[in-house]
Amino acid sequence: MLILLLGCAACSTQAHDPARKDAPAASAPVAAPAPGGDTLARIRAVIGEASCTHSGQCRTLPIGAMACGGPESYLPYSESRTDEKTLRALGEQYKAERLAQNKASGLMSICRYMTDPGAVCTSGSCQLGGSSPSAPSSPVAR
Repeated sequence: MLILLLGCAACSTQAHDPARKDAPAASAPVAAPAPGGDTLARIRAVIGEASCTHSGQCRTLPIGAMACGGPESYLPYSESRTDEKTLRALGEQYKAERLAQNKASGLMSICRYMTDPGAVCTSGSCQLGGSSPSAPSSPVAR
């Protein structure tokens, strides 16, 4: 994973040509926010701190959509402190936004299925990594 991140960082860096005069920062184009970014922020707000007293309260939400299918990642949440109906609706909205973005950009991804890591209560907060059958997640459409 570290190698992948370093490779991406290397591809996005540019050599600086001291002879080239850069345009003033004020006239530089402002990048538009990434599609779905607001929805992801709303998901995180609904989840909040994901506080818990035991692992039975912890669940996972599949997040986004890889171009080849399946979720991009999972977020842990506490069922006792989260409006699950709202959270699932936002999760589906974000998935649809990511699918549309993938289609529009022609994005490709590795065809690797990301399994649900489950969630457990650790130090009063739901964390990824339990894979407990008592903590089902939302089904992911394939």
